[in-house]
Amino acid sequence: MTIRFDNSYARLPDHFYTKQAPVPVTKPAVIAVNTDLARELGIDPDSLTADVLAGNEVPEGADPLAQLYAGHQFGNFVPQLGDGRAILLGEVIDNRAQRRDIQLKGSGRTPYSRGGDGRAWLGPVLREYVVSEAMHALGIPTTRALGAATTGEDVIRETILPGAVLTRVAASHLRVGTFQVFASRGDHDAVRALMEHAIERHYPDADGPLGLISAVTAAQAELIAAWHSVGFIHGVMNTDNMAISGETIDYGPCAFMDAYHPNTVFSSIDQMGRYAYGNQPNMGIWNLAQLATSLLPLMEGDDDTKIEAAEERLHAFPELFGDAWLRRFRAKIGLTTEEEGDGALVQGLLSRMATSQADFANTFRALATDMDGSSEITEDGAWESWAAQWNARLARDPGDAQAVMHKANPAIIPRNHRVEQMIQAAVEGDFAPFHRMNTAFKTPFDDRPDTAYFAAAPLPEERVARTFCGT
Repeated sequence: MTIRFDNSYARLPDHFYTKQAPVPVTKPAVIAVNTDLARELGIDPDSLTADVLAGNEVPEGADPLAQLYAGHQFGNFVPQLGDGRAILLGEVIDNRAQRRDIQLKGSGRTPYSRGGDGRAWLGPVLREYVVSEAMHALGIPTTRALGAATTGEDVIRETILPGAVLTRVAASHLRVGTFQVFASRGDHDAVRALMEHAIERHYPDADGPLGLISAVTAAQAELIAAWHSVGFIHGVMNTDNMAISGETIDYGPCAFMDAYHPNTVFSSIDQMGRYAYGNQPNMGIWNLAQLATSLLPLMEGDDDTKIEAAEERLHAFPELFGDAWLRRFRAKIGLTTEEEGDGALVQGLLSRMATSQADFANTFRALATDMDGSSEITEDGAWESWAAQWNARLARDPGDAQAVMHKANPAIIPRNHRVEQMIQAAVEGDFAPFHRMNTAFKTPFDDRPDTAYFAAAPLPEERVARTFCGT
């Protein structure tokens, strides 16, 4: 097969990674190939065979490696993490002249596996494939799925499960934790080399460490506001899971809310609600502060001057996030102009939804479909009192409210219970629900005959209260 690799990360100093080929598997079989994405990358989809997707065959021009990084995990610093079950095959320049990583996830042990088996079981692979592609279709920056394959081997977690490998595409796999590992070792030359690489790759207009902080801060503010607009909860916003590029990365225990509440948590490992839906902006700025700390030695001036300069850039986050959040939620209620009270109007709706346990996606879609969310907000008088304010505001807005709302409020999201049902079917050998989901979520804003199935909130017995990372 032919892939036009140009592996810039592999040209960085060799202590940034360990070069290693994927560990072969016994009997790979293709689950899916993302043909549209393959063509975007200049790859013939037919060349993405089971052996390529599972790591048995390394394409010519690849320079496979496992990346080194560190990270704060739930606030606790771990000085060395790294790709414990992933191999970066290399980078390509796509048909829009953008550099993209191609990585195999679940490809075997590396020096960073920390006792793990380096493998992935089928469930997390299918979850990331479906959810990341749905996020792309929703217009939210994200890594993407190029393909997936079963391995023909078992993976042992709490039980014996079928193994699989995901082929992931990203603008890069540079993380806040990539900077942290070298900063924690006092390796300022490495931090500088990494900073220059990140700026050249993602933010060519950024000027030095302060410019990079500002650029990443702006990208993360937009990203987390986008998450909020669709009810997405990442679930594990550790610094090793925050991409410098501003893409959503690592979909382990992720989930979309059904009933709205800002304190909603799904991740089984988030016992204290650190990464709850409503706390994601706070955790974003916390993570950005760790990036700034790693870059402090590269700044000019004494310590106080450096800290003050970095804090000034970080303090832009609340306004950037607030502007991005309000822009998205204005659209969700059909507004095209700005008035001072718009934020309070949106919060009024959300507070009523929280009290009534209204379904997040369906409430906003009901607004878009028939200008009536009363079917979701059932508390006596709650809908009527807000609707009067909303209608008065719409009367002052010149836009086509329904058209705006249809573009801002998806008809379907990858609901937890449907994802879990799809995974269970696949474990039993039936991949039809997986393919059905992928087809449906190519156009999540469209009403289609199968929309009702994916739009339906879970019945009490279908509710998924906890999600798991799969490691």
